[in-house]
Amino acid sequence: MGIVKISDELHEEIRKASGTMVRSINSQAEFWIKIGMLAETHPNMTYTEILREQLSLASVGLFEVSNG
Repeated sequence: MGIVKISDELHEEIRKASGTMVRSINSQAEFWIKIGMLAETHPNMTYTEILREQLSLASVGLFEVSNG
């Protein structure tokens, strides 16, 4: 494990997002880093497609929500 230097402004945004997303600050930062890395290595995929693929790889059952 290492230490990553980030700006105070980015840290504040991570702190705010972590509260909304019910993650620790470190977990939120790790999530953004992972999604950013996946987005860079899979530029043809949308954010939603990346999340669906990651959930599928973790064997999380996905279901469709109907609006009716």
